[in-house]
Amino acid sequence: MLKKYNLIVVGGGFAGTSAAISAGRAGLSVLLIERSNCLGGAAVNALVTPFMRDFTKKDGKPFILNAGLFAEIKSRLRDMDAIDDRPCARFNEEFLKIILNRMVLEANVTLLYHSYLLDVRKTGGAVKSIIVANKSGQQEFSAEYFIDATGDADMAALCGCPFHLGREKDSLCQPMTLCFRVTGVDMEKFRKARNINTLYREMQKQGKIKNPREDVLIFDHYVDGILHFNSTRIIKLNPTDAFDLTKAEIEAREQVFELFNFIKENIDGFQNCSLIMTAPAIGVRESRMIDGEYLLTGEDLISCKRFEDSIAAGNYDIDIHNPEGSGTSHHYFPDGQYYTIPYRSLVPKNVDNLLVAGRCISVNHEAQASIRIMPIVCCIGEAAGTAVGIAAKEGSVINQVNVKRVQEQLKNQNSIF
Repeated sequence: MLKKYNLIVVGGGFAGTSAAISAGRAGLSVLLIERSNCLGGAAVNALVTPFMRDFTKKDGKPFILNAGLFAEIKSRLRDMDAIDDRPCARFNEEFLKIILNRMVLEANVTLLYHSYLLDVRKTGGAVKSIIVANKSGQQEFSAEYFIDATGDADMAALCGCPFHLGREKDSLCQPMTLCFRVTGVDMEKFRKARNINTLYREMQKQGKIKNPREDVLIFDHYVDGILHFNSTRIIKLNPTDAFDLTKAEIEAREQVFELFNFIKENIDGFQNCSLIMTAPAIGVRESRMIDGEYLLTGEDLISCKRFEDSIAAGNYDIDIHNPEGSGTSHHYFPDGQYYTIPYRSLVPKNVDNLLVAGRCISVNHEAQASIRIMPIVCCIGEAAGTAVGIAAKEGSVINQVNVKRVQEQLKNQNSIF
């Protein structure tokens, strides 16, 4: 007999974890399935740091936009002295892993690591069960509701839900990036170095650097003495194709060593540095996005559209890394301005008991470039889990849930929408 849950969440990034926690706190039996060995998604598997800004300013004062569970996660990091108070907060991902473990277990969520989604069993318009592969072989689990938080809309695609890939004109996605970290830097000399990007571009023109990215992007890590590089750029490959993804990892690793050798041989302060790690997996900014009940567009974001069924908010800039090569474009939101995200953008077509949460919701290329960051997808996931909690109590299909009740509950959870 199949083990049955009220809700199964596939994907343990910020979206899936917050969805599972919010549903678990609502009293549902929840299974959270993750393919790696920890929760946190891009923050831990792709070493994406820092958290991008989660607030705007009103009357000169910070106005938090990404509150709710994301604020609670930050608070717990702060209690463990594992995050700073910069506008773009640096954090220690090892502490994040244990905090998220504790939060899901406190919510009585069942965790299953090292498990890959293989297939779905669907009857009519409803998913009945999913099949995963892991050390136990193939396992099948059943639920009343499901949330796809895979980042790549893997479950929605298996369900036959319509989706699109990348930008409209050619399906090219934003570049993938393999982050890496360096230690042993003379930080005083590094702070004074002004020639990194000038020399980098000169060597690009000479053909000595093949990386198409226009500059070298370096962040201080939360741990003193470590510098974090978000600078490799892999273009024109499909993140949902296994061979392309493999090629991306290979090319990115070559770029890591190209950049490492460049700084070590040319930039003052790096003479004695050491490469200490690359991310366990390449970071994917964009891939599949569902065609949901409402397609959220860049125009909606720029106009700061407010939706009656809004469930989350954001104002991170529309940050598009050129899918074809060099260059990054930005649209910045003025202080006090923000957009909202409608519940309908989480609702895929052709399935009655599935929601999608995270960067793969129903958005176009431009909108996805803003909503994709961890603070925002955490709020989207919280809303998805909350909606399932309401639907379960009402006995309703997911696309007919009482959104007003969802909003009331989100408000009780200190969410902004």
